[in-house]
Amino acid sequence: MLYDVVEIQKILPHRYPFLLLDRVTKLEKGVSIEGFKNVSISEPVFQGHFPDHPIYPGVMIIEGMAQAGGVLAFKSSTEEEQEDMSNKVVYFMSIDKAKFRSPVTPGDQLIYKLTVIKQRGSIWQLDAKAYVKDKLVAEAELKAMIVDK
Repeated sequence: MLYDVVEIQKILPHRYPFLLLDRVTKLEKGVSIEGFKNVSISEPVFQGHFPDHPIYPGVMIIEGMAQAGGVLAFKSSTEEEQEDMSNKVVYFMSIDKAKFRSPVTPGDQLIYKLTVIKQRGSIWQLDAKAYVKDKLVAEAELKAMIVDK
């Protein structure tokens, strides 16, 4: 384990119920990140999606992958840049090629695996995949930018 949820909260501004990354297990600065989110029936989203047939929404999977990408971007910056990160935030620029391949249900552990496609300045383009066990459940290309708050 590299970062638990307490450490992640020092990096990302997200909080309950919208912090969707429980732990970072691997990180290679400027290259890739792996982390996970444990999906529980206690998630507020299951009150309406769907009460009699709980399915974790694809948009939440995309957001969880994006949060992992935000950790990668922040942790890949120089030490001097990281000192100023409290005044920065990551904004989505685009989501492309999103595919949802299998439903995610309570009790599943979503494993996020992201690799950098391209990084220029404050703009990051990432190949993002989400797995349950070894099964690919979602994927997308994400583009984001680190900006001043």
